[in-house]
Amino acid sequence: MIEKDRFLPQAGEREERAFLEKESLLGRNLCERFEFRDIRAEEAEQAATVEQICFPPNEACSKEMMHKRVAEAPELFLVAVDRRTGQIAGFLNGLSTDEASFRDEFFTDAGLYDPCGENVMLLGLDVLPEYRRQGLAGELMRRYLDRERKKGRRTAFLTCLPSKVKMYQKMGFRDEGIADSSWGGEQWHEMSCRMKQNGPV
Repeated sequence: MIEKDRFLPQAGEREERAFLEKESLLGRNLCERFEFRDIRAEEAEQAATVEQICFPPNEACSKEMMHKRVAEAPELFLVAVDRRTGQIAGFLNGLSTDEASFRDEFFTDAGLYDPCGENVMLLGLDVLPEYRRQGLAGELMRRYLDRERKKGRRTAFLTCLPSKVKMYQKMGFRDEGIADSSWGGEQWHEMSCRMKQNGPV
């Protein structure tokens, strides 16, 4: 459920209702077009290819590392598969941990995965160019956070470039300022989203 105070601070009741109806319709339409599920072992190579398309070389996860992530923590991937083509249109992946601050080693060491970890470090939100601006990234994030909340996770963390801060704020994340991460030689913002039983806060 989208919280009106976060997304519609100035909206009246009519505007709020229209917004929520639009989001509900969007979710239904995306569900008809895409299958949302855990990744399968045989899709690791395809996920690596999507990653190479979505991120520049200095930021993208290597094929070897993507295979390791899929092998170690497939349940921490959420893929959106185009029902017409059977191909991955986008995905979100992370690693669970008890750590509460993002560090670069999460990108390179799948061994940091703790299945019982109370937090999730989100490592990549990938949507192929032809599927962008259709609400797929937001739907992946909404479903992912809801799934992890039901598993008892407390907080999701991610890093993003300054140009993406507003996008993630709309998804319920709070900007924590400049991150310790210098992945890919970039300066990142660290963002967090606390999860409670009634949704992200």
